Amino acid sequence: MRRFETRGPVNPQKNYVVSRSEETADFINRIKEGRYIVLFAPRQTGKTTFFRRALDMLSTEDPNYFPIQLDFQILRNVSPNVFYERFYQLIRGQIETVLRQRGKNASGELTQFLERTQLTDSFSMLQFFKQLENLLGNPHIVVLIDEFDGIPETVISDFLYTLRHIYLSNELRCPYSIGIVGVKSITQLNYDRSISPFNIQDDFNLPNFTLEQVQELLSQYTEEIGQTFTPEVIEMLHRQTGGQPFLVNRFAQILTEESDIPKTETIRLEHFLTAHAQMLEEQNINITHLLTNIRRNPNFKRGLMKIISYERGMKFSLDDEIINELATYGVIAKGTDGMCEIINPVYQHRIMQAFTPLINGLEHDYFPEDIDFEDYLAPTGHIDLERLLDNFSNFIARVGFRILQVPDTPQEFVGQDLLYTYLDQFVSIVRGAMFLEVQTGRGRMDLVIFHNGRKYIVETKIWEGEKRYQAGKQQLRAYLKLEKALEGYYVVFDHRENPTPLVESETEEDVRVRSYVIPVIQERPSSTTSEK
Repeated sequence: MRRFETRGPVNPQKNYVVSRSEETADFINRIKEGRYIVLFAPRQTGKTTFFRRALDMLSTEDPNYFPIQLDFQILRNVSPNVFYERFYQLIRGQIETVLRQRGKNASGELTQFLERTQLTDSFSMLQFFKQLENLLGNPHIVVLIDEFDGIPETVISDFLYTLRHIYLSNELRCPYSIGIVGVKSITQLNYDRSISPFNIQDDFNLPNFTLEQVQELLSQYTEEIGQTFTPEVIEMLHRQTGGQPFLVNRFAQILTEESDIPKTETIRLEHFLTAHAQMLEEQNINITHLLTNIRRNPNFKRGLMKIISYERGMKFSLDDEIINELATYGVIAKGTDGMCEIINPVYQHRIMQAFTPLINGLEHDYFPEDIDFEDYLAPTGHIDLERLLDNFSNFIARVGFRILQVPDTPQEFVGQDLLYTYLDQFVSIVRGAMFLEVQTGRGRMDLVIFHNGRKYIVETKIWEGEKRYQAGKQQLRAYLKLEKALEGYYVVFDHRENPTPLVESETEEDVRVRSYVIPVIQERPSSTTSEK
């Protein structure tokens, strides 16, 4: 029985694998054209699995291609001499492995050459490759270097210049093609900030899984085990993960291995919601990396909250150091309109949790006296969300300037933070489920609540003018129609100096939108300050 894998490169004999047939064909064609290919993407996006499988497929189909697969992760922090010595040991080991796999013995001349060769610098590397191809019988040598950003700083410039020299040479090229795989780009690795010595690179993009590829992955499990997934679960899984390979496989692990769902039972939405709740709490390696990276720099929070909260967003530019780092860590990406977007709703939810104080100091002010969360369940057992949000609006008015005292929260985002915490606590108490739906990746945040068989949608924004306010209502109405929902809630936080609170309900084509414009206090009143 195969399994879903999250701990490293996958094996088709042991794991369910997305074929990525179009991407594989593209990559193989580039190798055949002798390209020097680079792929820099965040960890756990499936790049190592993809490149290794594609290279194995090519060399199996056409033995005239000789693959050498290397990993620079173990070469960090060594001197140039040690680097080239170990680099050669890795190459020699790969040559012997490939020959053995092909049932061939090294010629005496090749054996002598490998035994007497010593690599000490980039020039000796150049001379080595010039002789290697002929001694192997003139195959197309293809070198794949994984974890390339493990290369020592003292080596990278000369190493890349040598590869560039080989690529541009009029002689027979060896290596014929190269694949460089890593997290940091060549520019980021160019520590002296000079012009990149590797301007001949062919950038390769390996996107996240499409909905069809997620269906393909899960169908392999269904064919082997017989257990099916409802179409709604598959679509929700893809939407919440954005097709991020680790998250897709982790959800599948939870649903098929950890949830104790009988194999004769179809995996349904309620099962997915339970798995989703686990994903929003657990500390798996992918989420740990995400949160560790975004906590490295205090500026990350403000940048990410601007992306989440403001429709005007932030322009995606890798020239900006903050944006560059967040993209490297796999937190944000460039949207179709050229603006920054959070990669997927799961990441956005975990970011919100990480940035929202566990205790905000206002919990005891949520409700008037003798009222609690349970009072907002109707006699039918369903949520009275209108009363719950009415109370939240009143709560913001009651606490006034004290919202400015919420710890570790920029003032411009405190309203959304408080609403998120308020609803999250409510949903937990009534044993519902809440998650984010990111429609555009920025500017609007839809909180989706599931409880007792019903779905409730709350969209939040920061006030950016009357035109955007009205447009937001229409966006929500269109989303409600898409979700076949008859009612939605629109909460806008107004940070202007003299905002006017507003609550209104409008029904168009049987779709009702209840809107709130909630003023957010800008500063502590001077009279109160003078009394202190």
